[in-house]
Amino acid sequence: MAKNVYEVGYIETLSGDVIEISPLKIKYMKQFMDKFEQVKSAKDNDESIDILIECSVIAMKQFRPGKYKTKEDLELDFDMQSLYKILEYCADVKIKDNEEKESSIKTKDDGSSWETMDLPKLEAEVFMTGIWKNFEELEESISMPELVLLLSTKRDLDYDNKKFNAALQGVDLDKQSNKNNAWEDMKARVFSKGRATDSKDILALQGINAQQAGFGIGMGIDYEKIN
Repeated sequence: MAKNVYEVGYIETLSGDVIEISPLKIKYMKQFMDKFEQVKSAKDNDESIDILIECSVIAMKQFRPGKYKTKEDLELDFDMQSLYKILEYCADVKIKDNEEKESSIKTKDDGSSWETMDLPKLEAEVFMTGIWKNFEELEESISMPELVLLLSTKRDLDYDNKKFNAALQGVDLDKQSNKNNAWEDMKARVFSKGRATDSKDILALQGINAQQAGFGIGMGIDYEKIN
């Protein structure tokens, strides 16, 4: 089976249209999160739901440009379960069954929140690969899971090159520095959404990290959290 960078979902509108949904490109993710942050100051559940619907309108800019311009447009063609699915696939926002608001978004590589993530710095590092002509094009081209994977691959390659050059001079870079282990630990926190403490933690073996290892949670083994 081919490996995937992220999960893709499908929703059917009340008018019968089937829409493929996936993580938002960074351009729309920034707009989405600016709006989503307002949930924290919502006065009641109804206001929270209105904000989440507006977040879905932003998401539809990517999947159905120009079709759903307002909250009212979206309400006519989607039930609440479909809107919740949009939020989950587009930005990893999960809604509890009792409709309490809950965000499971962990985007920075140390497991911290969207608010504290230094997105420009991460984008600058990927931009140095020379693939995009400007930052606007970068943000229109890739999503956060793709950015994380690109960063991971780039840093691994950079370190391997340094390790090779050091080996030519008789230096074992792994023994001279704990940088490689620190990077592996950081990646473990990314793929476990902040739950893993280091690269040896079983919680790190999820998603792409699990696929690269050939096994992991959701790929033949599972775990139970014991309080």
